[in-house]
Amino acid sequence: MARYRGPVCRMCRVEREKLFLKGERCFTSKCAIERREGTPGQHGKKRSKFSEYKTQLREKQKVKRIYGLGEKQFRANFVKSAKTKGVTGTEMLLSLERRLDNMVYRIGFGTSRNHSRQVVKHGMVLVNGKRVNIPSYKVSVGDVIEIREKSKTGIALKAAMEFAQSRSIPEWITLDREAMRGTVNALPSREQLTQPINEQLIVELYSK
Repeated sequence: MARYRGPVCRMCRVEREKLFLKGERCFTSKCAIERREGTPGQHGKKRSKFSEYKTQLREKQKVKRIYGLGEKQFRANFVKSAKTKGVTGTEMLLSLERRLDNMVYRIGFGTSRNHSRQVVKHGMVLVNGKRVNIPSYKVSVGDVIEIREKSKTGIALKAAMEFAQSRSIPEWITLDREAMRGTVNALPSREQLTQPINEQLIVELYSK
């Protein structure tokens, strides 16, 4: 799937719920979900019936958009998760949560996952003291994620840290705000992932 370069808020309107793709804007009255009713397009307010396949497809698209993945990358993640001993859907979500760009967002170094991906790609992040610029890098328990010294004075990073104070940091992460350093104490359980996702629908879709 080609990278989407259109209006980000349009994605939330298509899925009819907040995906928190726009950072601080999603928490204000400027959010597209708050301002505009229905999905995009001329017939956006028309309520259409969803078939079983469309329900499964929409759930997959929603999760792809939340984590910012294309189809090839998302499917590869699913295939690896299906080969593990755990529950496929849960393993899939935990694998997505372990991505470095997601962890950078969870810690608060980025206002959104897209912003966090840019932070990683620009080489601003150190993992256990070594610079890592691969957004899909899988973080493990005990890893220390921090902003390199040269990047700590960046205005965008400081703004992201200030914004992060308005949303809670996950309990499986310890954050040292002064040092701009986060430690992954554990991997989240399924119950700790509060985003409304029905991963079983995705499993059923790919199992056809």
